[in-house]
Amino acid sequence: MIRAVLFDMDGVLYDSMGNHAVAWVQSMKKFGINMTADDAYATEGARGVDTIRYMVKQQQGREITEAESQLMYDEKTRIFHSMPEAPIMPGILSLMEQIHAAGITIGIVTGSGQRPLINRILRDFGKYVTIDNITTAYDVKRGKPNPDPYLMGLQKAGNLQPSEAMVVENAPLGVRAGIAAGIYTIAVNTGPLPDQVLQDAGANILFSDMQSLSDFWKDLPPVKGQVPVI
Repeated sequence: MIRAVLFDMDGVLYDSMGNHAVAWVQSMKKFGINMTADDAYATEGARGVDTIRYMVKQQQGREITEAESQLMYDEKTRIFHSMPEAPIMPGILSLMEQIHAAGITIGIVTGSGQRPLINRILRDFGKYVTIDNITTAYDVKRGKPNPDPYLMGLQKAGNLQPSEAMVVENAPLGVRAGIAAGIYTIAVNTGPLPDQVLQDAGANILFSDMQSLSDFWKDLPPVKGQVPVI
């Protein structure tokens, strides 16, 4: 019996990854870090401060504190919020309506901690999601691909067992986090990464877009073995 569905935010609720990629590239350039759009997609889902510390270590060979990383992340956040608001992902509202109508709890598990984005979730999806069921970067010390964010999502959904939930993700780090938490994990490839990247991360089933998942939801089986692509 599935009692909760846990959604990632960027690239799942919102078609926002293009904006994030631009903000990452522009902000990190100011700090002497060469971050590409591909880097942004590959590290999507991780806490922003963790991504920055990793990039600094890789390119400058030094360790920085989380506080220093936060200052750099604040610049990325500033640039992101100066851009046009990303649209709601096509298909997500119809999917949430089906889940909500079935009496299943909807949770959000994001690597972001930006209050304006959390407020937007409540504005756009308040019929389906409460603040108590949103897990952010500030709820865990270890972000995706560690299982901690989704384990916290289970806890917020009512101290559920992994077998009582599903994860909906679009990023390899997020898929790895869902699988590491022992939760059936659905990948939706809403970005430019090859399907194989999400399959290799361990996805149980793969959809080409959110509308396809919404259309298929009532027939979704607990598939095991080879990853079906729909």
